[in-house]
Amino acid sequence: MPLIKYNNQSLSSITTLPASIPTGKLKLISSQTASNSASISFTSGLNSTYKVYKFVFSNIHSRTDAVDFTFNLSTDSGSNYNVTKTTTFFRAYQNEAGTDTALEYGTTRDLAQSTAFQIIADTMGSDSDQSGSGSLLLFNPSSTTYVKHFISTFQNYQGDNYSIQTYVAGYGNTTSAVNAVRFQMASGNFDGTIYLYAIDNS
Repeated sequence: MPLIKYNNQSLSSITTLPASIPTGKLKLISSQTASNSASISFTSGLNSTYKVYKFVFSNIHSRTDAVDFTFNLSTDSGSNYNVTKTTTFFRAYQNEAGTDTALEYGTTRDLAQSTAFQIIADTMGSDSDQSGSGSLLLFNPSSTTYVKHFISTFQNYQGDNYSIQTYVAGYGNTTSAVNAVRFQMASGNFDGTIYLYAIDNS
């Protein structure tokens, strides 16, 4: 099979995008702000109107030191958050002194056919100036044919003065429509704002 060489050298040279890449403007569906809250749940706005949804996390601040920020999916409008998931998790980190750095796969933070909440931010600090921000893409949650893929990236200030970037991807192993999502700390409460957007191709 011959190799295919692409000659486009910059984004300005690209005339069309592959159909698999979502395009369009972001449409704000809703937002919620936590203030010493146990969880935030989005129980409306996820429907068949759009194929791609994006959650944006702004200054998520844990009230408990060195705990993880997590999420789960629901197929019954939020009565239960227990969708079976298979995921991958890896992270990059560096401390303020520049003496400890790593890029590693988090074998204890991924899931293999588990209904547990998935970690998307790692050991967040609780000092007054410590927080984290990021995003999560959820693809075609209303499909009744396919599993529900998601991709998350998150940057946070860890309790021991580390910058940690986490990358999580996986799928909810259900062909039922996902119509609610919950975010919470692994323990304790949190502050911050979460925005729900749709990618509008209309």
